[in-house]
Amino acid sequence: MAPWVPGAAKQVSACLADLTTAGTVESGHTVPTDWAGLTSAGLPRPGAVPGVQIDGYFPDSSTTNNHHGWAHDAQFVLRLPVRWNGGLVIAGSPGNRAQYANDRAIADHVLAAGYAYAATDKGNTGLEFFTDGVRPGDAVAEWNHRVTQLTVAAKAAVAQRYGRFPQRTLMAGISNGGYLVRWQLENRAWLYDGGVDWEGTLWTGEGPNLFTFLPAAVRNYPAYSAGSAEARQAIIDAGFPAGSEFLWPYHDQVYWGLTQRIYRTEFDPEYGGADADYDYAGRPRAVHRAVERVALTGRIGKPLITLHGTLDALLPISRDSDVYAGMTEGRPHRYYRITDGTHADALYDVYPERLRPIGPCFLRAFETMGKWLDGHRPPPSKTVPRPEGIDPATTCEL
Repeated sequence: MAPWVPGAAKQVSACLADLTTAGTVESGHTVPTDWAGLTSAGLPRPGAVPGVQIDGYFPDSSTTNNHHGWAHDAQFVLRLPVRWNGGLVIAGSPGNRAQYANDRAIADHVLAAGYAYAATDKGNTGLEFFTDGVRPGDAVAEWNHRVTQLTVAAKAAVAQRYGRFPQRTLMAGISNGGYLVRWQLENRAWLYDGGVDWEGTLWTGEGPNLFTFLPAAVRNYPAYSAGSAEARQAIIDAGFPAGSEFLWPYHDQVYWGLTQRIYRTEFDPEYGGADADYDYAGRPRAVHRAVERVALTGRIGKPLITLHGTLDALLPISRDSDVYAGMTEGRPHRYYRITDGTHADALYDVYPERLRPIGPCFLRAFETMGKWLDGHRPPPSKTVPRPEGIDPATTCEL
């Protein structure tokens, strides 16, 4: 019998021959569109992992997530392998995706290693996630609450299933999911033993944050695309790495304007101007206070490993993880800058000669975290060079 997830308003369980995406795609227990584009095609696939999957949701008033036809947010997935190693991994979704978003990049591999795995949709999803809540910043603040809620509930469900609480609880996440790792280790450290942060989003009240670099990209890209050297330099001065120019057309079409707009609507709903004209420094103090509600401090209470690509053209490394590494000085933190990595690993399949996927480095970092907790000092923080003589889609040496 499957355990009950404490606090869940609804749950449905299934015994599956394979909890990894190779099995759950076929059985209908994942949603591939949730994780599309987050990994390269060559990321290794583990063998089958039999076990129990529980899908459900916690009480919530918003309805942006329509998975399972539930039209109910605060959805979660919990996977309990037959062969359990005593550990639990918690993940929050990247971007504004739903609870299956980490299935290919994270869940497949930690399940194969024997961990139980739980993930949340963060309490709101989609391009209008900002409609949730009452005050500016409420929707993002809920993300942190939902991760904490799931962690507590998943630990109890694991104890029901295996007869004991997890000996080790880790957090892992990509982008917004990486932000969640950082926030939990800063604010709820007693729930975890460590975490792996893959290019987490940095929120600080006075900057840097999305609003201090994305407007410059939106404002200057049209002139850059018309050949302006001054516009190119303005984008680089905003933090976007020189050498990432080949990625700018895609990011202009897909990410920059949209990302700025939806998060600006969350934190600054009164703004009525153009995307290109947005000036965060000049906005009312109330806008900065809304960001401060969810801001990071760097005061992590448990070991953290951060990975970030040097060619990230959405969250530029110089305005994100380079800054966060400085904020964590004196804390148990390792920071690996992945040469030629970018924000979405699927772009490696388009530019294999110019990029490398970060996914294999995440797998190595996850192993490294386990060894760190076992008493083996991890490699010092460093910039990881582009590999020579090995396939970067399958291998990474930190």
